[in-house]
Amino acid sequence: MQPFHHLLANNLVANITNFTVWFALTFWTFLETQSVFATGMIAGIYLVLTAALGIWFGSLVDHHGKRNMMLVSSIASLILYAIAFAGYALDPAIRAAEVSSVTLWLFILVSMFAVIVGNIRMIALPTLVTLLVPEDRRDKANGLVGMVSGVGFLTTSAISGFLVAWGGMVATLAFAVAFSLVAIVHLLFVHVDEPRDDEAHDAPRRIDLAGTLRVVLGIPGLLALILFSCFNNLLGGVFMALMDAYGLSLMKVEHWGLLWAVLSCAFILSGIVISRTGLGKNPIRTLLLVCLVEWIVAAVFTIQSSIPLLAIGCFIWMFLGPYAEAAEQTALQKVVPFERQGRVFGFAQSVEQAASPLTAFLIAPLTQFIFVPLMTDGAGADAIGDWYGRGPERGIALVFTIAGLLGIILTLAAFGSRSYRRISAAYAAGNGSGAAAAPAA
Repeated sequence: MQPFHHLLANNLVANITNFTVWFALTFWTFLETQSVFATGMIAGIYLVLTAALGIWFGSLVDHHGKRNMMLVSSIASLILYAIAFAGYALDPAIRAAEVSSVTLWLFILVSMFAVIVGNIRMIALPTLVTLLVPEDRRDKANGLVGMVSGVGFLTTSAISGFLVAWGGMVATLAFAVAFSLVAIVHLLFVHVDEPRDDEAHDAPRRIDLAGTLRVVLGIPGLLALILFSCFNNLLGGVFMALMDAYGLSLMKVEHWGLLWAVLSCAFILSGIVISRTGLGKNPIRTLLLVCLVEWIVAAVFTIQSSIPLLAIGCFIWMFLGPYAEAAEQTALQKVVPFERQGRVFGFAQSVEQAASPLTAFLIAPLTQFIFVPLMTDGAGADAIGDWYGRGPERGIALVFTIAGLLGIILTLAAFGSRSYRRISAAYAAGNGSGAAAAPAA
């Protein structure tokens, strides 16, 4: 196996570990508390920390060996999972799962931060694709990266559901500790020949926000691309905050986890297709097209309380998701200088995720206290309840429909923008355009 394939396999193990904890933590919290508010807060806190730490993580990746930072990521996750396991085992207040409990939220924060530290890997891996894969094959390699994420979802959603149903968070965290060790041991034997960049390594090892901004602003249309993804995530935070609550309102936790496992085959299928066909001559156009289809699906897939309709919508969403991610990564890999890619990927992650916490923090209480009553016995139920349905899950569904319609409007506006044409031209010109235009940080 080539180093790239070893790194993919290692990332798969890490993804399985982190996704399992993330799903399980959300499932367990909702089942123990029956609080949409609590699960929404979990999503919001996760997104806040992801956004806040992205730029710093990117700087770490640029200033240190990419493979070494992946190793540090797994070691940090292992330590935090062990702390969370010990806390859960020793503190009855955590196991009681009272929403007002301080120790419960400390437990959630430690577990969540263990997952978030894994984002270092998500920043390092695209830069390693640039290093290890020829330019004309990077879109296909990024498709394989998406497929690995899909395999992670395929396994973890089912694993999480059964672990929570069988052994709760004890079983989940024991699983996380064991598999973190596997990832660490394997990565110790993977060698990557990374070039030393004297400028990058001799410069102060700090967060270089100003330099990162100069790089981003020096590439025509790149900031607009990042902001487009930011607004997409603003709306996507709705689904992240409420999807588990909606699904668990329709079925048992083990069935919900199994459904996600089956549907996650879409990630794998999508990755296989991308690895064979690529993304076309203009990945930016591909990104906007798949976003348009995703938002159309988002507007209609919960229009009725139907498990088959929910399943079809989620399948389409998951199939197209890797296209969007691979398209953005392929564009950045071509137009951003390699020695600055960690910081730009980290900056993009921070900016793109910055809007999602706002959505998650706002949408959970709005749904709990406005939309759920509205569609249960309020004016909404009276107006459209005969065909849309009544009940708490219909309040969540109405929020999904509104978010989908707003996403359609956003994507159509992006298609007609000057920024779309500029970033498409920068990509066509390649490194000689975007990279050269960006001053050294």
